[in-house]
Amino acid sequence: MVKSNNSDSGELLNNTFEALGNEHRRVIVSALALRPHSISELAELRSLSLPAIHKHIIILEKGGLLTRKKIGRTHFLAIKRGSLSVVQNWLNQFRTYWGSDSESLENYVQYLQK
Repeated sequence: MVKSNNSDSGELLNNTFEALGNEHRRVIVSALALRPHSISELAELRSLSLPAIHKHIIILEKGGLLTRKKIGRTHFLAIKRGSLSVVQNWLNQFRTYWGSDSESLENYVQYLQK
């Protein structure tokens, strides 16, 4: 049986999936995984306005994916190391069930026939 998460980790998991549920935000995460970027660099990368990129950044921060540092007037962002572990941990609980799709279905049919 699949383990349930406590409310804090469940909320973080929901926020992380919400953050990764948008193509712009996934591209931002991919770019930040390579190196830190300023907010304006990220806006240029996706051809977004500064207000639009700020909305995406807020959602990524809520998902626990980013760290921010201000140098002068410029805000730099980087991926938070280990931030995707909540997703990885959630997926790992299904490893024991993984096999081929047909294998899982055949096992279930055999179970029903017993």
